[in-house]
Amino acid sequence: TIVIVDSYGSPTVAHDLAMFDRAARLPPPPSLRVIQPAGKVAPYRPTGNREGWAGETDLDVEYAHAIAPGASILVAETPTSENEGTTGFPQIVKAEKYVIGHHLGAVISQSFSATEETFATRSALLNLRGAYVAAARSGVTVLAASGDSGAADVRYNGSTYYLHPVTSWPDSDPLVTGVGGTQLHLSAAGPPRPATVWNDTYSVATNQYIEGNKGPNPLAGGGGQSVIFGRPPYQDGVAGVVGNRRGVPDISMSGACNGAADMYQSFPGQPVGWYPTCGTSEATPEFAGIVALADQVAGHPLGLINPYLYRLSALRAAGIADVVSGGTTVSFRQGGKFHTVRGFRARPGYDLAAGVGTVDGPLFVPELAVMASHPSWAWPRIAAAAASSLR
Repeated sequence: TIVIVDSYGSPTVAHDLAMFDRAARLPPPPSLRVIQPAGKVAPYRPTGNREGWAGETDLDVEYAHAIAPGASILVAETPTSENEGTTGFPQIVKAEKYVIGHHLGAVISQSFSATEETFATRSALLNLRGAYVAAARSGVTVLAASGDSGAADVRYNGSTYYLHPVTSWPDSDPLVTGVGGTQLHLSAAGPPRPATVWNDTYSVATNQYIEGNKGPNPLAGGGGQSVIFGRPPYQDGVAGVVGNRRGVPDISMSGACNGAADMYQSFPGQPVGWYPTCGTSEATPEFAGIVALADQVAGHPLGLINPYLYRLSALRAAGIADVVSGGTTVSFRQGGKFHTVRGFRARPGYDLAAGVGTVDGPLFVPELAVMASHPSWAWPRIAAAAASSLR
């Protein structure tokens, strides 16, 4: 079961998933449940905030299901909007603790994050980690989006950007897997070119569609070095990149706006129909589907997968598709001035733009499943077992 956590949820999520499945020729999930463990959600009204979260919920459910159509889906709605660390997280923590305590799912997908600096104090952030500690103890995998503003990310008001590189939480939490964004390069004429780091900041056409102007506007996956958390042991092998800090993202999936995913929605306030959608909010439920498939192959939940991701990368596992091109530098106008915030470039191996890279799903899923089930095995035995599961 994949758990989708979103503020408010979508009043039409079941219908919208059914329409998505009809178009994509997918079977319905074995189960789609909606719960409100942190308090009753107020009746839906078509305000900008509620419409935004409804669209987010539809996206999360549809693309987790697209990757793992045999997984059940549980939507945990919360009654307060998550707003850059100023509101919403206590209710999210309560909902996730309920899900974990009642053993309702094996992987939790969070398509939201808040810049670390937006929290009033370091303690204010650390006091919200309870759900992730509980998940690690209970063998539940937790994922979080790395943000959609590149190296800049937004302040607590949600509209102005930091003028120096920043990182967001909960993707920066060592007990969470941070998911960045890639751009796929697909062609009907032949094999695809390798994926690159998602960055549409300087694409005029994309800015005109997303922002209504020629840009540039920050439209890129987030990442960087945490100012809250030190380097976890599983990143010791990439200390040359992250230094003594926790680095994010850990891994990346498709999230580019230039090459967006199609999402169906029918909630009041916006025209019914199909919408191109993008960002690490897309990438995170996609990777939740990948983890659910690995859970299925392993026959049990995998828990915190970060140590396995870095070991697979170090071993150059075939399922890890390295991303070696692109970066997270963004530019924008703010306060009457033009600013550029220098981000991070992709490079061979781990980097702060795409993490260990992206995945070749049919190869990665059994590799992750076997690695998590037998972490003490030598790599040839893991590789052989993973290959055997594909036959």
